[in-house]
Amino acid sequence: MPTTPEMSMDMTTVGDSGLLDTLQHEVAVFARRAEQTRLGGVGQVRNSMDRAAYLLLNRLDKEGPMGVKALAASMGIDSSTVTRQVAPLVDTGLVKRTSHPEDGRAVVLQLSPRGLSRLEEVRSSRRQLMAELTQDWEPEERETFCALLTRFNTALSARMAVPPGTDTTPAS
Repeated sequence: MPTTPEMSMDMTTVGDSGLLDTLQHEVAVFARRAEQTRLGGVGQVRNSMDRAAYLLLNRLDKEGPMGVKALAASMGIDSSTVTRQVAPLVDTGLVKRTSHPEDGRAVVLQLSPRGLSRLEEVRSSRRQLMAELTQDWEPEERETFCALLTRFNTALSARMAVPPGTDTTPAS
């Protein structure tokens, strides 16, 4: 039986509302700061690669060559968006379009040696920025923050994968 907004369980409790208000505010501030600085690293490499390019190159490096549809699915975005975002990466030689090894008619996107070099340069710069931002943190705090941020991003991804209008309220 579908639920109405009045019937659905409120996931917040009175005791959590202050904490959840702080969380949503800090996430909003983080998103703004991340966009303002692009968390692009330090030095000359700072802000030299936009977020879309970084995420696409990183995914191709982690998962290997793949087609546009597979890349879009793995990133949770539309194929037309991937096509548009990959075009300048191909034009600048960071990504290569190659024939699929089993089906020569299909096109596969692959990180080029130049793309890998550029990605490593940006990763190194971003790694340095993260080290600077967390320099006074204990190693355990970094680990905890990474684990919680990964968990939070996973929950966001799962939430975005649910079609609009779908009831996500746990069964009682």
